[in-house]
Amino acid sequence: MDLLEKLCMAPGISGYEECVADIMVEGLKKTCDEVRVDGFGNVIGRRGSGNKKIMLAAHMDEVGFLVKNINKEGYLSFVKVGGIDDRVLYSQRVIVKAKKGDIVGVIGAKPPHLQKAEERKKVIQHEELFIDVGATSKKEAEKMVEIGDPVIFEPNYGILKGDIHYGKAVDNRLGCYVMLKVMEKLPKKLDATVYAIGSCQEEVGLKGARVAAYAINPDYAIALDTTLAGDTPGIKENESNLKIGKGPSITIMEASGRGVITHPKVRDAINKASKKAKIPVQIDVLEGGMTDAAIIYLTREGIPSGVISVPTRYLHGPSSVFNMKDVNNAVKLTLETVKNL
Repeated sequence: MDLLEKLCMAPGISGYEECVADIMVEGLKKTCDEVRVDGFGNVIGRRGSGNKKIMLAAHMDEVGFLVKNINKEGYLSFVKVGGIDDRVLYSQRVIVKAKKGDIVGVIGAKPPHLQKAEERKKVIQHEELFIDVGATSKKEAEKMVEIGDPVIFEPNYGILKGDIHYGKAVDNRLGCYVMLKVMEKLPKKLDATVYAIGSCQEEVGLKGARVAAYAINPDYAIALDTTLAGDTPGIKENESNLKIGKGPSITIMEASGRGVITHPKVRDAINKASKKAKIPVQIDVLEGGMTDAAIIYLTREGIPSGVISVPTRYLHGPSSVFNMKDVNNAVKLTLETVKNL
């Protein structure tokens, strides 16, 4: 199992990122002068000892669920952790990460055959769904799982065709992978100190990046993440013109300005890097969605920040699709940008 597959297959919903953190620690120990895990659970790798501090941030958490209740028949109700579209949930296989071991479950609901015409027109809300773990009673289910157990989509990873891959938790294990590869390829002699941060709880409020950025107080920061590709049916070009396979994305603005507005110095450094290394890039102006950069650049007295992302289809679903060329080019682009900064 290669590194990216290992990252995507690992469980790690917000607040339960330990398995991903272990992979990040193992990877960063090969390239960093120091690796530690802070009190929040962020993984922090440091390389170099120059006066200029550059922070790379990739969040480790994925969207998922938490067991909320067990009813008398042994079915589990759940809450969503992070932004998940209710339309993708029905009949999906999930894994309950129970203390006694993994429990396979299927998300169920009243079948369409028994629904009235008006019911079939509506999206089934997650409050009406349940997880079937095969238990026949509450007592039996309680021997298997507990309220508060985290739940992930069933792990998957593979190749659709050529460079086009799919996998669980692509948001944001791609960013984690890019960061690990950048740290591998950094020059041995650096006129800067580079910090690699595997951040926690991005999907539920950009929390870990806030903590790490406050502690490090870098001169510059780059969030490494995924973004929405617009090359599928139903998406208009003015909603997203990003395409997989056409290069990593440079973010200009997130969430119509509520997220990060990329600092000119960082934007120029990324643009110069793309031209110098002849790396194809795409420009991303987002009306919705934020990355760790949205909170990093508000930390302390303000930190010049930007975002390099990999365009991805079907984000926050059971399987997302991306092009490995974009991932490799994101590594090159980030590496050259760090050198420029």
